[in-house]
Amino acid sequence: MNDKLTIKDVKIRGQNVLVRTDYNVPMKDGQITDDLRIRASLPTLEFLRKKGARRIIIISHLGRPEGKKVPELSLRPVAARLAELLPDAKVNFIDDVAGPDVEEAVEKTSVGGILVLENLRFFPGEEADSSDFAREIAECTHTDLFVQDGFAVVHRAHASTDAITREMTSVAGLLLEKELTNLSKLTTAPVHPFLIIIGGAKVDDKQPLIDKFGKIADKIAVGGKIAADGYTTPLSTVYVAEDFVDASKRDIGEKSTAKIVEMVKNAKTVLWNGTLGLVEEPEYAKSSTIVAETIGRTEGITSVICGGDTTGFVENLEKTEPDLKFSLISTGGGAALEFLSGDPLPGVEALDDK
Repeated sequence: MNDKLTIKDVKIRGQNVLVRTDYNVPMKDGQITDDLRIRASLPTLEFLRKKGARRIIIISHLGRPEGKKVPELSLRPVAARLAELLPDAKVNFIDDVAGPDVEEAVEKTSVGGILVLENLRFFPGEEADSSDFAREIAECTHTDLFVQDGFAVVHRAHASTDAITREMTSVAGLLLEKELTNLSKLTTAPVHPFLIIIGGAKVDDKQPLIDKFGKIADKIAVGGKIAADGYTTPLSTVYVAEDFVDASKRDIGEKSTAKIVEMVKNAKTVLWNGTLGLVEEPEYAKSSTIVAETIGRTEGITSVICGGDTTGFVENLEKTEPDLKFSLISTGGGAALEFLSGDPLPGVEALDDK
C-alpha cells in the first residue's frame, strides 16, 4: 500500500465522496445474520465525516442477482443496520444507482449525511466493468473522490473496482489499507516461527497458498476435508491431520488437534485459512473451536484469520468468548487468498499512485 494514495493523503473537506464498501453480508429471511462487514467499514466512514466530507455516497453489492433486480437481495436492510451503527449520522437509502432519482436523492442528502445506493449487481454494467455504467454513477452522484474500501472485491475487475477509478481521484480507505498492510507482513517479513493452518474443502483453492509459503513458513498444518481426502505433499514442513472423529471424517481428531495446538503455542505468527471440520454442525466444530481459542489466548503472536467460513466461525466464537484476541480477522475471502498467493488485485492496481 505504500505506493497508493489513501484517504489520509487527499483533501476531503467539502467533497462529495463515493465509497465502495463490501456489504455482501449473510442474510436469512430478510435479516442480517452477521454484520462484520458493515462494522468493518465504520472507521473509514467516521474518518470521512470527521474530515468534513460534504456527503458520503455508498455503493456495494449483495449476493449474485446476475444483473436482475431481486428484492430479497436489496441493500435496504443493510442501510437500516448502518443507520443503527451510526446513530449520529443521517443515513438514507435509494433503490437505484444512477439516473435523475439518484441525483435528486444526493442533492437532498444533508451535509455530513450518508446515502446508500441499491445493489450494484442488479445492473449488468457492474460485472461487465462498463465505463458507461461507472460514468453514470459518477455523474449523477456529483462525487469528487472515490474511496475503495471493499477489500473482498478488489480481486475483481468490475465497474465499481476498475472503471470507476477513471472517473475521479481514487484512493484506498482505512479498511483496505489495514488488510493489505497486515497481509503484506506475512509475505515480506513474518516474525518466526511462522505457522500456517489450512483447512476447508477445495485443494485447488489452497494449493497456491501452500506453494507460496512452503519455503517461508516454518510449519504448515492441514486439516478439514482436504486432509480427510488424503492430501499429500513432498514438503517436509507440512503436517497433515492423521486422525478424525469418526468414519465420516467431518472433523479432525484429538491427536491432530493437540498437534496443531502445540504448533500454535510455539509460533510467533499464525495465518489460518479454512476451518478444520464441518463447523456448520456443532458436533464437528470441536477442533476449530480449540484451535481458535488457543490462537486467541496465546500472548505475543500475530494472528491473521482469513477465508469466509473461517472468519465467520471466529466472529461467532468471539460473541460468546469476548476475551479472544486476533490481530486481523480479514473481510476478504478470495481477495485475501489471491493476494497471499501472489496474484494481482485489479481494484488496488487501479487506484492512484502517490
